[in-house]
Amino acid sequence: MTKFSILLLATLCFASEALAKKGFGPGEQEWGYVKVRPTAHMFWWLYYTTANVSSYYEKPLVIWLQGGPGASSTSYGNFEELGPLDVDLKPRNYTWVKDYNVLFIDNPVGTGFSYITTQAGYTTTNTEIANDLLECVKGFLKQLPAFSNVPTYITTESYGGKMGAEFALSWYRAQQKGSIKSNLKGVALGDAWISPIDSVMTWAPFLLATGMVDTAGYEKINEAAVKTKNAVDTKQWATATRLWSYTEGVIDQITNNIDFYNILTKMEPGNKVSLMERLKSEPTFAQEYSVFSDASLDKLMNGPVKEALQLSSRHGAQSNLVFSKLTGDFMKPVVNIVESLLNETNLKVAVISGHMDLIVDTPGTLRWVEKMQWKNANSWHRSARTALVVKGIIEGYVKSYGNFSMYWINRAGHMVPKDNPAAMAWILNKFTS
Repeated sequence: MTKFSILLLATLCFASEALAKKGFGPGEQEWGYVKVRPTAHMFWWLYYTTANVSSYYEKPLVIWLQGGPGASSTSYGNFEELGPLDVDLKPRNYTWVKDYNVLFIDNPVGTGFSYITTQAGYTTTNTEIANDLLECVKGFLKQLPAFSNVPTYITTESYGGKMGAEFALSWYRAQQKGSIKSNLKGVALGDAWISPIDSVMTWAPFLLATGMVDTAGYEKINEAAVKTKNAVDTKQWATATRLWSYTEGVIDQITNNIDFYNILTKMEPGNKVSLMERLKSEPTFAQEYSVFSDASLDKLMNGPVKEALQLSSRHGAQSNLVFSKLTGDFMKPVVNIVESLLNETNLKVAVISGHMDLIVDTPGTLRWVEKMQWKNANSWHRSARTALVVKGIIEGYVKSYGNFSMYWINRAGHMVPKDNPAAMAWILNKFTS
């Protein structure tokens, strides 16, 4: 490296660290908007690591993408799962910020603090979402160029995995072509909505095996699931989304309101939406994802957080339309995208599954994983599945070959970082090493 190159790198690092400022909560932060299209503005919020290092850039950059679509990374992911503070503003012991620079992105546009100025600004396909995310990262790196050389990892949850897989592939290709200067190293797909129908078709047997329904309940759920599959097989995608919602309604009715995100959660009895209502109308974000609509979280984001970050847009104001605009894409699989990641790139790819998750249950995830067509599939199938042990406790299992790993996580539902933070910390350390 020449003296000029060293001087330039040092200057970029100093300039980026000089930008770090106090936002909301502990540690140095940065945040801003990227105009990803003329009427679409994507919000990002960076927490610099609090690790004992001489420079932030000694630690990897970890990007977090929430699901939904329409759930906010900057609110739910941050305050409910992995940020430095919880929703009660108490310090989180297992915050990722202790070991990594963490970048939360509110996507698709219209989610969280991200916003659109015309109806045409909403995305309707996964490819459009990936393109917007790539533009967001380009804008982020333009503002903080020192991160261009930092090893970067995309981490995701639920629908975030569907978005994140295609985003990772688009980013890798752009990186290879030189249209973005970056150091993307991998993508982790947490309880990811990669093959929706595989999840739906395994709901009935999963609930029967775990004792949540009897045989009669199994048959009713399976009947609804088969109708959903028929719509998928005939590519009636909007109908498939409605039937997915209807199948959830059948489960709600039979189980008297089971928690789709962790079947062991203590729940009060009661049905959310009538079956007839689910059949005749399109599902909405508020209807399907009440877990992300917590009043205390909304009050926090649109009160102290919004004020501290000096933002003008209302957090979550457009989430319902984010979801509804993707009704025709929601049930489409992206297994082929994951196969492309494994066949065409050298990126690390991890699939993470919490064993008490229902909405993206482990049996459904295993179905599409084991059917994938990729160059090292046979070697991965022959590999040993070993225990994931943390401090003498079995927290799950892992099976790896080459750049692909699958993790089965014990005592965790859909939100693995929240339910089993010890296992998630172990995975992150392995994944970013």
